[in-house]
Amino acid sequence: MFGVGLPEMAVIAIIAVLVFGPDKLPDLAKQAGGFLRQLRNMANAARDEIREELGPEYADLELRDLDPRTIVRKHIVEAMNDADSETPSGRKSTRGQRPLATGELPPYDVDAT
Repeated sequence: MFGVGLPEMAVIAIIAVLVFGPDKLPDLAKQAGGFLRQLRNMANAARDEIREELGPEYADLELRDLDPRTIVRKHIVEAMNDADSETPSGRKSTRGQRPLATGELPPYDVDAT
């Protein structure tokens, strides 16, 4: 989770004990857990409200579906699948490209670099 392993977690725990002290640390952990629970409840309430406003067609809507990266990835995968389905079976689409002749240089766009 977040790229933090066991050694990093141990260092964070030691620093927390040194900064806050062993007496206050359980109370701080309890407050952090309560905050995360409240944040999760707010996110679920927002999701449910969005589902209710959009109607029954979007009953399976997840907040992840609204992430722009997910949307772009989904459309790219669909476009790639459509391109593959347009080609004859088993052959990749070259879309008007031809193999380079011996000694021929590939096209180069100065403005693109």
